[in-house]
Amino acid sequence: MWSAIYDAMDFLWGIPLMILVIGTGIYMSIKCGFFQLAHIKTWWKLSAGELFSKKDDDDHEGQLSPIQALSAVLAGTVGSGNIAGVAAAIAIGGPGSVFWMWLIAIFGMATKMAEVALSVQYRVKGENGEYYGGPMYYMKKGLGEKGKTLAGIYAFAMLILVLTDACFVQPNTLATTAQDVFNVPLLVSGLVLVGLSLAVVLSGGVNKIGAFCEKLVPPMIILYIVGTLLVIIKNAGNIPSAFGMIFEYAFKPAPAIGGFAGSTITLAMARGASRGIFSNEAGEGTAAAVHATAKTDHPVHQSMYGIFEVFLDTLVICTLTSLAILTSGVWSNGNTGAILTFDAFRSSWGELGIIVLGIAVILFTYSSYLGFYVEFRTSIAYLFGEKAEKYLKWIFFIMPILAVTMEIEKIWDMADMAVGFIVIPNLIALFMLAPKFGELVKDYRKKINM
Repeated sequence: MWSAIYDAMDFLWGIPLMILVIGTGIYMSIKCGFFQLAHIKTWWKLSAGELFSKKDDDDHEGQLSPIQALSAVLAGTVGSGNIAGVAAAIAIGGPGSVFWMWLIAIFGMATKMAEVALSVQYRVKGENGEYYGGPMYYMKKGLGEKGKTLAGIYAFAMLILVLTDACFVQPNTLATTAQDVFNVPLLVSGLVLVGLSLAVVLSGGVNKIGAFCEKLVPPMIILYIVGTLLVIIKNAGNIPSAFGMIFEYAFKPAPAIGGFAGSTITLAMARGASRGIFSNEAGEGTAAAVHATAKTDHPVHQSMYGIFEVFLDTLVICTLTSLAILTSGVWSNGNTGAILTFDAFRSSWGELGIIVLGIAVILFTYSSYLGFYVEFRTSIAYLFGEKAEKYLKWIFFIMPILAVTMEIEKIWDMADMAVGFIVIPNLIALFMLAPKFGELVKDYRKKINM
């Protein structure tokens, strides 16, 4: 059974899908005038620059403030993909996989910009007063009759991906980390994770999730960035060789070294691309479902936060993880996943580093699991109606208890497959809606006098 899964995964993340992902990113970049590269100052000012502003968004339609939406998305994107996923990509695809992760991110900024803008443009307000949006809504409303089938396929794929990522990858990583670092039994971690998350959801739904993530996510990210920087600084002499390996093995096979079995260029591309998209969600469209709930004065304004997310998630956090692993020299020791990142921290800071990283992993994975509930509820509402959430939400809170005892390798294989299945219908829709995206960008540029 698993050999068939491996074959399917290799097919999904082969050259054809790489061409589709990068091609879409280039096309969206053209449609927005390479906004992510040509107007860095603008998108930074309209995203990161607003993080500490006290502007009032209550006069705009929406449910969450832009900062709460950003925090909820980062809660979902900044998780095990940044720690375990990046490490697994290097352990299997070699240092060259980092280069392909970067390339996916650069063009992925434009892809995510389009996803967010279109999701806000075509969002709907439900009977319960909550906002719903995302790829299935811009497919259905933006493409008319021909988009309904595509929207149904996407909504089902999104549900599978959310359950795989939120209910399997995140809880399993959290539980195994808590067990290895703090000797907490796997089942206990699963029960605590579910109990805390259920309390947040039942006490206020999407609004409560946004408010909670707004307080948890910033210090969580700062803790991890400081931790990885300390590892890199201690191994600063190895930084040039680390970058050298990244660029060298992006374009030629990496030889077997120590416990590293060696890799091909195709394998490096596949692992870098799949882990990059899994982490920043550009191309998946899932994060756009959260942005669709934001209070904003224009769809493209909210998409500035989408650009910033990809930048922070991949070009900053994933890069720091990669450099910590490569500069510390542990990348070829034969370990993979979060264990490899733990090896990097241990090699530099001993048991103190393990404790710091352990806390960061637990916070990352918990916030990811909780943040994904917004996307889960969106797919449920589209497929089965808003009232179905009341009953089907229990799936979201039962599955993690089962996932904490599964083998992590099989879980990551499932996650890679889920990403591949959801990316295809979304990228097809983005190609078809590219003219509309271009119009929205043009309109917003007039609005802010660009």
